[in-house]
Amino acid sequence: MEQLRTACSLDCPDSCSLVASVEGGRLVSLAAAPDPANEDTAGWICAKVKRTPELVHGPDRVTVPLRRTGPRGSGRFEEVGWDDALDEIAARIRLAIDAHGPGSVVPYLYNSSAGNLGAAGLSPLVWEALGTARTAITICAATSALAWRLTYRDLPGADPASLDDSDLVVVWGANPNVSNSHLVQRIERRRRDGVALVVVDPRRTPLAARADLHVALRPGTDVVLAMGVAARLAEDDRLDRDFLARWVEGADEYLAACAEWTPARTAEVCGVPEAQVVELAERYGRASAAMVRVGWGMERNRNGGSATRAVLALPALAGQFGRPGAGVFQDVRGSGGYDAAVLHREVLGTGTGSARRVVNMNRLGRILRDHEGGRVEVLFVQGSNPAASCPEQAAVLEGLARDDLFTVVHELTMTDTAALADLVLPATSQFEVDEIVSSYGSYVVQEAPAVIPRVGRSRTNDEVSCAIGVRLGLDPERFSPDPDRVRRIALGGRDLPIRTRPTIGTVQFRDVVPSGPVRLVVEDRDGVDRLPTYRPLETPGRPITLLSPATSRTISTMFGNLEPASTDLRLSAADAAERGLRDGDRARVSDGAHAIEVAVTIGPELGPGVASMPKGMWRRDGDRGHTVNVFCPDDLADLAGGATFNDARVEVTRI
Repeated sequence: MEQLRTACSLDCPDSCSLVASVEGGRLVSLAAAPDPANEDTAGWICAKVKRTPELVHGPDRVTVPLRRTGPRGSGRFEEVGWDDALDEIAARIRLAIDAHGPGSVVPYLYNSSAGNLGAAGLSPLVWEALGTARTAITICAATSALAWRLTYRDLPGADPASLDDSDLVVVWGANPNVSNSHLVQRIERRRRDGVALVVVDPRRTPLAARADLHVALRPGTDVVLAMGVAARLAEDDRLDRDFLARWVEGADEYLAACAEWTPARTAEVCGVPEAQVVELAERYGRASAAMVRVGWGMERNRNGGSATRAVLALPALAGQFGRPGAGVFQDVRGSGGYDAAVLHREVLGTGTGSARRVVNMNRLGRILRDHEGGRVEVLFVQGSNPAASCPEQAAVLEGLARDDLFTVVHELTMTDTAALADLVLPATSQFEVDEIVSSYGSYVVQEAPAVIPRVGRSRTNDEVSCAIGVRLGLDPERFSPDPDRVRRIALGGRDLPIRTRPTIGTVQFRDVVPSGPVRLVVEDRDGVDRLPTYRPLETPGRPITLLSPATSRTISTMFGNLEPASTDLRLSAADAAERGLRDGDRARVSDGAHAIEVAVTIGPELGPGVASMPKGMWRRDGDRGHTVNVFCPDDLADLAGGATFNDARVEVTRI
């Protein structure tokens, strides 16, 4: 049994340092590295990662190129050679471009759980060089990322380690128990030291259950709560006028807009006790070093951008900066390490090239089915499972069922999307190739070398995309998928691990500052509200908001084939009683256009008018091949075209 060092690349802020146990060329187990490059690993890893050997060597693993021989979804495929598969893909792309233009080819790339080389190597550059459509990565984090840039420009997020100096921790719209679980350990240490914890979340998450204050607001009302807290800070004279004068623009206009959100009105809209609004403002205003951990939950609705901007405004208004333990963080990347922009310049130069069609991944259903923006002739999917993870699932499935659509899926396992493809190509796991892993929850970039041989005839993202590109006329030297070359360019010759924490410190507005003033008002930018804005959601006949939270079992749909999360509908006791439902009853969930049958679980973690079903389900576990995503609208958030999963509204009736 060999013990080999590597690192975790899954889409999680923790990016743990790992030791792999390998026997006979097979990955047997994974554990925390005893001397981790990433100190946040702290001697333990999550249950998801421990199941990786089952994913790598399990029965769903794709090991050879496959061509569909039966109807879509029949599961009938035959083995085909790599050259034959790549020749066929190139020929279909050439036909599509000649007949309908490069925008008719859509590379749907979303390798969020890959290492840096797999996610941001040459693969996206190939499709850019070919001039095909560009799929905007909008399904997660786009809205909050733009909200951060609009507010704090290029200011790095606070170092999560500085929580050790905080006297108040606010977790807003995040559930670190299921992702970023090592942060929970740090928070619990502070709680044992007597530091107060506030959690703002519609659900009573494990962390919320242990908080000193849990504000269980209605989904979509975070912007109102944050503006209400701002108004109360002003009323209580808890604003830092010196900080506002030095660093902030638009504060007076912003506070004037907040003034209408009195505690009473805020409480009414948010569905929380008025006393909680006051308590949140008082706790935050009195703290000497408050840290806000901003999650991605609040961005998943029509008001996501406004909500994030309003929450980000609070530290600026209260002057919660300039000292250890104070500040705000979501993502600490951007401080060094792997640089995809350098790779882009080296391979493609600095020119912008011709304009490309931009496809919003949240609207894949209407793009494929209804030809919004023009026909799609070829769909190339890499590192994603849109049949199970996209909004408006029924429309996505109809689009993928088109006889005239040529679909290629390059994937680790036979996912729901792969089952509907014309060609399925075997992908390497991160444990079969040399990789680089950069964290977005700590300041470290790690080496993640291969620990096992490639399974079957699998190939990397770069190898597949570059082989297609060369067949279509791209320069084979410029687009050589040699990982050492890509790594050398993107790292600039630096050795790993790279500690990217600034040597002068990480305290915001003391050690690191933005390139311009903090903006609470956005001037003259198309598609951006001048001020954070609340938009109510009116859905007559659909009184229940259906959330689709992450679970500790999956990363999106990854691992969903091993041990699916419960497919039950979780419902509040009040909503269940109103509908004559008891625990375990069967119920019909409908949004007026689609319906599924589920078992009901009644739990204390949800308030009236809120239900939940987990994201990450595979179609085989849902009723009639549908998951919770069949109810998720493809409406777009108020910033960056982000997803609005949590605007799903349904009615539940007893069967």
